Amino acid sequence: MMSEDIVKLKGTKTGLQISFAPGVTFQAIEKNIKRKLESGSGFFMRGTVVEIAPNLLRHADWERLRVLFRRHGIVFRMSKPSVDKPADSLLEEAAKKKKKAREREVEQMVVVDRTLRGGQEIRTESSVLVCGNVNPGAQIIAGGSIDIRGTCRGLVHAGAFGNSKAFIIADRLMPMQIRIANFIARSPDQPETSDKAERASIKDGQIVIEPIER
Repeated sequence: MMSEDIVKLKGTKTGLQISFAPGVTFQAIEKNIKRKLESGSGFFMRGTVVEIAPNLLRHADWERLRVLFRRHGIVFRMSKPSVDKPADSLLEEAAKKKKKAREREVEQMVVVDRTLRGGQEIRTESSVLVCGNVNPGAQIIAGGSIDIRGTCRGLVHAGAFGNSKAFIIADRLMPMQIRIANFIARSPDQPETSDKAERASIKDGQIVIEPIER
């Protein structure tokens, strides 16, 4: 066996990972490393971190190499063993990625540049902007918030996939039913007239409608 094959090095983010050819004796390993260190051939530079996998050497042999490397200004240590993530952890990561993807989708906005008439429906995971009215019999089901630049008399459901921070805004908010996440409210039989736009959002566990400035 050629002496160059005894010690194998692989670059890592922190330094070098060292391993040895199968069946080689520790005496041959130590001799090979000592020759490389003393030759100044550039295999090991001062200040380099050299790591070795756990249980690759007996403790006494590992200690001999640690002392040898330290004489030449090199840190010799055991690398941390890789631990396979349990299945439930992998499932949790997948769920988080799916949630982030949905949040990115919600950040987008669907723009409807017309009035929605009875029987028409908008269903999306994003937020919705309607430049027109939402007539009775029309409905909007959105994963994000809903903004209506007109009068809303249809069914509107914001945060349809559980986003309780979503809200609904309209110049005149007069729907038969308002839904935000899992909360439901009905418009009063005689809604108050207001010159301001209105905003429906969840506060203290219920849907609250308030006048706002556009």
